[in-house]
Parts: sequence; C-alpha cells; structure tokens
Amino acid sequence: MGISRRLQYCHQGFDPPHQSDTRTIYIANRFPQHGHYIPQKFADNRIISSKYTVWNFVPKNLFEQFRRIANFYFLIIFLVQLMIDTPTSPITSGLPLFFVITVTAIKQGYEDWLRHKADNEVNGAPVYVVRSGGLVKTRSKNIRVGDIVRVAKDETFPVDLVLLSSDRVDGSCHVTTASLDGETNLKTHVAVPETAVLQSVANLDKLVAVIECQQPEADLYRFVGRITISQQMEEIVRPLGPESLLLRGARLKNTKEIFGVAVYTGMETKMALNYKSKSQKRSAVEKSMNSFLIIYLIILLFEAILSTILKYAWQAEEKWDEPWYNGKTEHERNSSKILRFISDFLAFLVLYNFIIPISLYVTVEMQKFLGSFFIGWDLDLYHEETNQRAQVNTSDLNEELGQVEYVFTDKTGTLTENEMQFRECSINGIKYQEVNGKLTPEGFSEDSPDGNRHTLMKEEELFLKAVCLCHTVQISADQTDGADGPWHANGIASPLEYYASSPDEKALVEAASRVGVVFMGTSGDSMEVKSLGKPERYKLLHVLEFDPNRRRMSVIVESPSGEKLLFTKGAESSILPRSKSGEIDKTRIHVDEFALKGLRTLCVAYRRFTPEEYQEIGKRLHEARTALQQREEKLADVFNFIERDLELLGATGVEDKLQEKVQETIEALRLAGIKVWVLTGDKHETAVSVSLSCGHFHRTMNILELVQHKSDSTCAEQLRQLAKRIKEDHVIQHGLVVDGTSLSLALREHEKLFMEVCKNCSAVLCCRMAPLQKAKVVRLLKTSPEKPITLAIGDGANDVSMIQEAHVGIGIMGKEGRQAVRNSDYAIARFKFLSKLLFVHGHFYYIRIATLVQYFFYKNVCFITPQFLYQFFCLFSQQTLYDSVYLTLYNICFTSLPVLIYSLFEQHVHPHVLQSKPVLYRDISKNAHLGYKPFLYWTILGFLHAFVFFYGSYLLMGEDTSLLGNGQMFGNWTFGTLVFTVMVITVTMKMALETHFWTWINHFVTWGSIVFYFIFSLFYGGIIWPFLHTQDMYFVFVQLLSSGSAWFAIILIVVACLFLDVVKKVLYRHLQPTSTEKAQLTETGSGINCMDSMCCFSDGETACTSVRRMLERLMGRCSPTRVNSVCKVTEETRI
Repeated sequence: MGISRRLQYCHQGFDPPHQSDTRTIYIANRFPQHGHYIPQKFADNRIISSKYTVWNFVPKNLFEQFRRIANFYFLIIFLVQLMIDTPTSPITSGLPLFFVITVTAIKQGYEDWLRHKADNEVNGAPVYVVRSGGLVKTRSKNIRVGDIVRVAKDETFPVDLVLLSSDRVDGSCHVTTASLDGETNLKTHVAVPETAVLQSVANLDKLVAVIECQQPEADLYRFVGRITISQQMEEIVRPLGPESLLLRGARLKNTKEIFGVAVYTGMETKMALNYKSKSQKRSAVEKSMNSFLIIYLIILLFEAILSTILKYAWQAEEKWDEPWYNGKTEHERNSSKILRFISDFLAFLVLYNFIIPISLYVTVEMQKFLGSFFIGWDLDLYHEETNQRAQVNTSDLNEELGQVEYVFTDKTGTLTENEMQFRECSINGIKYQEVNGKLTPEGFSEDSPDGNRHTLMKEEELFLKAVCLCHTVQISADQTDGADGPWHANGIASPLEYYASSPDEKALVEAASRVGVVFMGTSGDSMEVKSLGKPERYKLLHVLEFDPNRRRMSVIVESPSGEKLLFTKGAESSILPRSKSGEIDKTRIHVDEFALKGLRTLCVAYRRFTPEEYQEIGKRLHEARTALQQREEKLADVFNFIERDLELLGATGVEDKLQEKVQETIEALRLAGIKVWVLTGDKHETAVSVSLSCGHFHRTMNILELVQHKSDSTCAEQLRQLAKRIKEDHVIQHGLVVDGTSLSLALREHEKLFMEVCKNCSAVLCCRMAPLQKAKVVRLLKTSPEKPITLAIGDGANDVSMIQEAHVGIGIMGKEGRQAVRNSDYAIARFKFLSKLLFVHGHFYYIRIATLVQYFFYKNVCFITPQFLYQFFCLFSQQTLYDSVYLTLYNICFTSLPVLIYSLFEQHVHPHVLQSKPVLYRDISKNAHLGYKPFLYWTILGFLHAFVFFYGSYLLMGEDTSLLGNGQMFGNWTFGTLVFTVMVITVTMKMALETHFWTWINHFVTWGSIVFYFIFSLFYGGIIWPFLHTQDMYFVFVQLLSSGSAWFAIILIVVACLFLDVVKKVLYRHLQPTSTEKAQLTETGSGINCMDSMCCFSDGETACTSVRRMLERLMGRCSPTRVNSVCKVTEETRI
C-alpha cells in the first residue's frame, strides 16, 4: 500500500491498524500534514512486572486471599461472631485470620516491592533519541513508537527496533540474545540498503518512510513487515523479517553504534509478551488437602446440627428449658423458633469451627518456600565445570517430585552433551574419515598411497565448500583481520574461533577447516573461503532459513566464475527425495550405517541455476518476502519450488557424546518404578542406537516398531499386531519405537489402542518428533484414566511445550539456550542430577508435607472434639471448654513450630540410602501417604486421643474429688485447662514420635513449645490484666499445678495416649515392615546413621541395650560410633 493510498484511507476516517492484523508506523513520527489523520495509540515504553500499586494493594490482595475456601470460611465465622451472641469471642477467629492474612500479605507485598524496584531501574535508564535534527537524552519509559533510537556498543536495546543503519557500510550489526533465549552466539542483523547509508543523525532526520508490520506477538523468531521509503518522488518497498528486528533485552556486540526505529514498546515488546505466566500447576498433595477440608467441613456441619437437635430434644422437658437459675426474658420467649434454631446452629458452628485448621495454608506455604532453598544449596546438584547450581522456579511442586511415574526426556543436550565431533562422511558414494587433519577414504591408512595425498578431488572440494558456505556460523571480528588470515606457511590453518547457534554446524565447519577448506568469514554480502590456501569469494544472494517443517536450510551464492549455485543441507528424509542425481542409494546406506553407530546425520546437495531460472526465483522470493498476509506459507511454497532437482553431494556423521552417568540414572529410574520415554527429533536409527547405548533399551528387550506408516488402516493393523504380540510373548520387557508420522495417525483414530500398547512397554522411544507432538504425547499420558504424574526434561526451545504440559517440568542448563530453563519448574545442569532430585529431595518433600497436612488435621480433631463432648455435660448451652486466649493461640503459638521445623528438616532415611536404593521410591508412589487410608488413621487417632483427654480427665478429676489442701473442688475452667494441658503435651510428643532426624532446632522448638505453654499460662493466669473485661483464668493454672493429683493425671493420660502409638509402630515394623523400614534397619550395618527403627536390634544384644536403643530412636539418631563403642564394651565384659 503506497503512502498516497494510505492518506486516502485516512481522509475517509479509516484507521488501518485497527481494521487489520497490521500496524502502520511513521518513522520519526512524521504524520501526514493534511487530511483527518488520527494518530494511533500505542503502548508507552514502561515495563510493568509488578502486580499491585500503592492504591490497589489492600483491596486486591484481600480479594485474592479470600478466594481461598479456608480464609473465606473463617471470615464468615468471624462475621457471625460479630452479629450474634456466640459462646466465644470474635477475637478467637479474628486474630488467627488476621495473622494468616497479614503474613501472606507481607510476603506478597515484599515480592511485589522487589518487582517495582526492578521496573523503576529499567524504565528510568538513559537513552538517546533523534528528535528535531539532534540527539536528545531521555528516559527509557519516554520512548514512543516511531522514535529513532541510538544504541551504542555493549548496550541493551530498550525497545523492539527495526534496524535502520549501523557504523558499517553494509548496515549490519551483531547482537547476542543471551538474556532472551540464553544463546551466547553472535547473531547478524541487517538494515535495508536504502536506510543503511544514512549513518548520521542529520541524514536520518530527513528520512521519510513508513513501516507496516504485524501486531505484537510473543514469538521471538517471527517478524513480518515491510518498509516503504519515499525517495525523489518514488516509493521503494523492501521486506522486513526477523533479521531486521532488534529485540528489547538483546545486547549490541562488535558494532560501534546503530540507529533503529521503535516498532513495539513497553508491554508489547516480544520480551514482555514472553513474561506471560504459565498455567498454574497444582500438586496432588494440594488436591488431597482440599478434599480433606471438605470432609472436615462435613464433620463440622454434622457436629453442629447434632448439637442443635440434641439441645432442643433436651429442652423439650420443662425443667431443662427454663431452669430456675436461668430464666428467659420476654423477648426470648416470643422470638421465632426457626430463628432461634438458626442462631443456635451458628453458635455451635462457631464453637466447633477450629476443626478446620486455618494456619494449615500459611504453614504449607512457608514449608514450600523455605524448603525449596535446600535444592539450590545441595552441592551434589552443583556442576563445577559450568559453575551452575540447581534452581527452583516454583516451590509449589516440591512434593510432586516424589510422585513421578513417567519421565519424558529429550535426547540431544539432555541425555547427550550437545558437543558435536565430526567422525566420518560420505562423498559421492565413498566413505571418508578424518585422520590427522586429512580426509582419508575408508580402508586406506595414512601410509597407503591414496591416504597420503595433499590435494582434494573435485567432488571432495565441492562437498567441503558446500559445508563451508551453507551455515549460520560466524567468526570473531578480530580474527578476520589481516591479508593472509590465520594461515601458517605450510598452508595448514590455525584454529579459528567459530560461533554458531547449532553445534552440528560448528563441528562441520571446524572439520572442513582442518582438512583444508576454511571458512574465513563474511564481509557485507560476500563469503570468503580458502581452499588449501587459495582464497575464493562467493557472493551471498539469498538465505533460505532452516525451519522444523522443511528440516533443511539453503543458500544461493554466486561463485567467482559468476555461476549461480544453491547449496542445501538437512535431514536425509528431506534431502534424498528431492535429489535427482548423485550416489543416492549408496549415500542412503551410508547414512543408515552412521545412524546405527549413534551418529547425527545430515545430507548435503547442490543445484546449478540458469540465468532465467535465477531471475524467476528472485522474483518469486521478493513477492513472498514482501507479502504481509500469509508470508510463511508463501515462503514455504517458494522454498519448495527452489529446493528441487538437487544433485546429491554426500552426507556427514557427527557424534554427540552421552552425558556422564546417564545409563545409571535411567536404570535407577526404572528400579524406582518410573517409566522413561525418550522423545527426539532424530532419525529412527540414530535414536535407537543412542537408546541402546544409554540403557534406555536393553539388548535383551523385545523391541517393537511402529514406523513409516502413511495410512490409518496400516497403522491400526500394526497396533493390533503389536498388542497381540505383547500378550503372546512371554518376554519380561518390551520396548516400543514410534516415529512422528505414525504417532500422528495413532493419536488421530486409535488413541486407546496406542495407549494400551505403550503401557505394556517398559521403555518407549518416539523419534522424528515435532515440538507440539512432544506436548501431545505428554498430555495423552497425563489425561489417561490412571492420571499418572508426569515429568518432562529437556534443554532446548523445542522442549518448552512438553515442559509446560507435564505436571513437573525440568530444564537442563545446556548449550541450546535458556528457554527450557526459563519455562521450567526446576532447572539442573546435568541429567544425572535427576536421580537425587527425585529419590532424595522428592522423597523427603513428600514425606514431610504428607505428615504436615495430616498432623494438622489430627491436632485440630484433638482440639475440638473435647469441646463437642463437653456439651453433653452442660445441656448443650454452648459453654466453651477452653478460655478464648487458648482457643486463639493453640494453632498460632503452642503447636505450630514443631511441625514446621519437622517439615523442613525431617530425614526418615539417610539420603545415601535413598539414592542407592531407588526401589524405596515405590513406597511413596501414587500418593501412598496421603490416601484415604492414612487420612482415616490420623482422623480416628485424633478422635481416640480426644476421648482419652476428655474422659481420662473426667474420670481422674471428676466429681467428689477434693484436689486442694483446703478441700476446694476444681471448677469448669480448671477442668478445661487440664484437658488443654494434656492435649498440648500429647500432640507435641506425637510430633516428637514422628521425628526421626533430630537437630538442636527440633529439640529447641519441641520442648520449647511445651515450656512456653507453661510459662505463658502462669503469666496469663497469675496477673490481673487491666485491659481484659473478664479474667476467668485468674490463678486457675497455678492452682492446677499445685495439685499432685493433676500432675499424676497429666502424666498418666499422656502415657496412655502415646503408649498405643508406640505399640502399633513396633508391631507393624515387626510384622509388616515396608521397604523403607527395612532400609532403616540396614543403616547400622552400612555405617550410616541408624534412624527411627524401634526394633533395630543386632544379634546378641542385651535387653538393656535394646531398651536404650529404643529410647534413642525416640529421641534422635543413634551415632554408629557411639553404638559400636557400647557394643564393644559389652563384648569385652562378656569375655
């Protein structure tokens, strides 16, 4: 669309960007001077990553917090207490709620303040903009769309810019996008020729041009636009693509300065659009927690309704309805029975509401947040070579690491090093190897006549030139200086430092340079190659970029003789079908042989163009590249038209080494009951070879194949045959290989059958996979009826969709950028670290949080059930058993710290044992510790203990018992305090029984909590506090402790409660020990600390030794040195 036509649209009131998928940008904001043009409104350049402002923090944060069921429930209870006459003070609900809301708000407010601080630094950074014929210094946030911005060397780009010119004549510049995708290689960007010559501010100020481009989108590697330049009354249209766009966050390198026009600003830049939050992943523990909450809510409603009904049943008798000592008022007699029933029901609801643990959520949040630091601090997960620690991007899924059933892994860079080494190649049907820097045909040694030649044959030279010209490799700027370049007198190249986004390309260009054909770098639109010391300059005409669908890349060059040549390299499946000549059959055999050795293969081909063909190609490419609509589809059609009738030159084989301890890690995962699927884009033979070498497939495994199917019917038939073979074969293990095309067919119509085959295979390998297919496979398993927990691990941008789809996504800090790491939940430097992450950290996190959640429900059942039982003794008058202060502080102070410290430090088995015995992972799989069976056990235990607290106190301290020296009896507050004291001691000791790994912190908070309760109660009841309306507890606690009978009752009830627990533990460990408990038994023999087992006795021990050890198990770890020394003394005594 020309500028004149655009002005016509503006006269008619038409605003193009709002009516289409494109935006129109007037460079330097030179809008049309006539007509009714209304400038478009674009986003300003402020980056906002914060969530709140000063004004909306309180309402927005409160709204988000009260969306949680538990918080909202306690708010309702609090409001009910304010509105009606309830047995407990509103403070009992209000204070814990206020505490939880405040702690969470402080945490979220602090995190948001840090984001504000970072935003202000970015938005206030100084920048230079061309305005009114000069350079103006301003702040980053003031840049507008259309402004011409100057960026100097080593500065980051403050907006998304279309490059106009640089200090180089050809308008090129180098950038690194490490902060965007982690790729540290230099990328070349170029300006269009018409603007590249405008290298001064004065010239740029005279530029009259309009850019039309797509609306903002998150894809970092996609940009479609065109620039219309007005020069001497004519309009020149040039295409703009990703090579013209400089992204915000990227850094300018090896270039003095550039000028560019801002096209996307602020939150519309590609970097900001990639901030989008990932879909919230919820762990299985969180789901269990919510279902438990609903069950307890039902128990609460049942208790409240039952109490209300029993109250009215009791009051059916006249003497109980209105006893002589408690007459009703006239208002009470005349009030509606329905209203009274509702009021009583609400009062009971308030009385029993503490059965729902409000502090559970805040404790779980603190446990997850603080616990996540242990992963980063773990030196076993630290990679010294790269100086990289494990990192946690989300702490919400810590316990999910202990529940993984399927691992989906990428191959290249995840199982392998992604460090390519050239091994061999096939040229014109002959296999070659590199021997001492020379290309030697297979079967020839260096000493043989043909093996010691110093020249290259014509086919070999052409093949190596194709390798040296068809790539995206760059050379450090200082290495390209000098006439002779890096050459010694004998014509052998000294090593050049190459930079490439693809390790394969780098390995091939380096190999070519070693054997005599050296890529010397690019200068403008020319590429220089030295063949055995003889320089040749090729003019680069067009680059046909690599894309995953074509699986190849090409360059069109003009040779020194003026010939137009196309060089193409790519996967054999995309090159061989397009080749019409060359040794196709021999090369195909060689490619398969390379693949069987586990080498990564690429085929190389070329084509000569006649002048007429080249003219037609140039025209078609220009039309496709300047199209604003469907540019990708049009380019794909043109590329297919160009890349045909190829002449095959040969193929390359590059080795990618396996990472250290990959085989051991995969074997450990298998022992842990985890199925491993490898999802890779490599060809079938290469993938199978690597699977065998890394232990994913065993040599004894029966390998089934579902490959090269083109139709639904053949795919379905093959699936049925595979299912039949699995049933009939009595082989222990099966492995399945499936390729991308067959997978698409299988998922389209035969998903159920495909899943049945996969689930019966212990290892699955998917090759030739597109990134979205990887995510589809993960989703298929994730949503299957069994709902297994999935983990995806990868290192490249092509693994991001799979990582985000899985329950747990792990990024490898590899050589393919940081996109996988940025989009993952956890990041590690090597695949081998996965075993410790799952078997140790995952195991510990799961055990800790499972106990934490169930213990919370248990202690609240213990807390509120005596309140319910007490109503049977007070005519359901809603009299509270405990003082309001005790009600308020029970969950906040008296019982909160021991369980939090337990959930941070607990190690029920030594980490070395967990890692060396992966089978222990099976003990916690399928949410074993948070199922309904353990939940029922903890709930029943809570009710049982509550009954013992209440009725034990009632029987021992009941009526007709004078407890004080003056014959004074205990009142209801003393009874309630006795029950409360027994309860605090018992639930704290119960936590101590569950603790196997004792540190000084555990001792401090466990015994400190009990001591604090006693000290607090003495102060609270021993002083008259002027700000309290009533002080029912005055001197109650002091009187209680002055009674010997009370002390006897406390000790007896606590022992009675915990004795059953100890007996149950001992019996279960003797009769039905789990693998974990057996592992605890072996720890003493292995010289590792022996923890937890109460029946961990060696042969020949005396009875007192076993009792001593049992006590040590209760109180903490037994030190092997201490145990061994005691045993040694015992043995010497016997002798």
